[in-house]
Amino acid sequence: MSGRLVVISNRVADPRKAAAGGLAVALGDALNQTGGLWFGWSGTIVEGGTPGEGELHTQQAGSVTLATVDLCREDHDSYYLGYSNGVLWPVFHYRLDLADFDAGYISGYRRANQMFARKLLPLLKDDDIIWVHDYHLIPLAAELRAMGCKQRIGFFLHIPLPPPLILAAIPQHEWLMRSLFAYDLVGLQSEADVQHFARYVQTEAGAEDLGDGRYRAFGSTVCTRAFPIGIDVEEFSELTHAKEARDTYERMCEEYARRRLLMGIDRLDYSKGIPHRVRAFRELLAHYPENQKSATLIQIASPTRESVDAYGDIRRELESLCGAINGDYGELDWMPIRYIHRTVARKRVPGLCRAARVGLVTPLRDGMNLVAKEYVVAQDPGDPGVLVLSRFAGAAEQLKEALLVNPYDTHGTAEAIQQALQMSKEERQRRHQALMARIRAQDIHWWRKTFLQVLEEAGSD
Repeated sequence: MSGRLVVISNRVADPRKAAAGGLAVALGDALNQTGGLWFGWSGTIVEGGTPGEGELHTQQAGSVTLATVDLCREDHDSYYLGYSNGVLWPVFHYRLDLADFDAGYISGYRRANQMFARKLLPLLKDDDIIWVHDYHLIPLAAELRAMGCKQRIGFFLHIPLPPPLILAAIPQHEWLMRSLFAYDLVGLQSEADVQHFARYVQTEAGAEDLGDGRYRAFGSTVCTRAFPIGIDVEEFSELTHAKEARDTYERMCEEYARRRLLMGIDRLDYSKGIPHRVRAFRELLAHYPENQKSATLIQIASPTRESVDAYGDIRRELESLCGAINGDYGELDWMPIRYIHRTVARKRVPGLCRAARVGLVTPLRDGMNLVAKEYVVAQDPGDPGVLVLSRFAGAAEQLKEALLVNPYDTHGTAEAIQQALQMSKEERQRRHQALMARIRAQDIHWWRKTFLQVLEEAGSD
């Protein structure tokens, strides 16, 4: 990379801290190498603050500068809760029924993005390469360009991009999509997302297709490509063989010595399809009674935005479903479902994955879903478990050797789980090898390098 990397995301993490998560690990290398800057919201909400104003804080994390801005309550509620999570999140996950199209939110979303641009601009250098992340910050480049910013700017959307007709349900969707043309490169998770982008800009904006993923509209040219995000395979393999994961694995094997484990690990979010999965498990017990007293589903649903009504609804639905199935099928020495509404320590996750004969990753819609990749990496190559994966997860484009299911088809999902439980060791090994090869080839470091390389080339046109 020729210039300094500047990363902008809603939340900022210290790349030196192990708990910072995959994105921090991926970007930490490039930020360290270039003495980079990471900019975003501080996480602080100032009661009674002035809308469009926030205090800037900077600190050094080794060679990396972390710069964060506070949000006043009004900006946080409209930019973050209202527009980002109340409109964009549900619509981009195809849930128009859950979107709250309050006209006031969009002005707060735009105001917060303008403030971020204003605070960031004086911190920039001429040869910086700017990488903006996710749906909270879609208009950021347009705001920076309006202030005279000439640097190369790339954008990566971590969630799915829906088809044109669903996008068109967003009030002022033209403004939102037009602002993507201020970027040099727009990165999406899957080829399906790229097709949705192409169809939208051609049908709604009359964009000209210049070939090679480049489109011209609104007097600008943008390049758009799929960059499926990966995991840090080496780091997760090491976690799998570390003490906490080994202890967890051994304890699970001991505890469930007479059972075959099925595992679901998700955030409690309506996009994850957890109630559909639990119904498919009930169908499995009803139609394939040999699984009674022998198969146990452990479903971990870690708490998420609990203040939002939709999350309370899904929690109540899940608790009632699990209770009913345990009541109908449970024995004194066997409970069909262990439902856990808590966050499990990351160090224990590989042990849980390794102990599970079947990994269930069945979202109704997901940008990528890295749990699918983590499940595969955690397996014993000599005796691997089987991944049952929703065709509506971005990961399905890469992980074709998983058993792909339609999570809305309860009976079909139950049959795939039965197939997974019956699968021969040879077939499990063959599928696992093919999946591992692809996950290794397109890991998190490949994702970062490829994106930044294409951004450098896109910006030099």
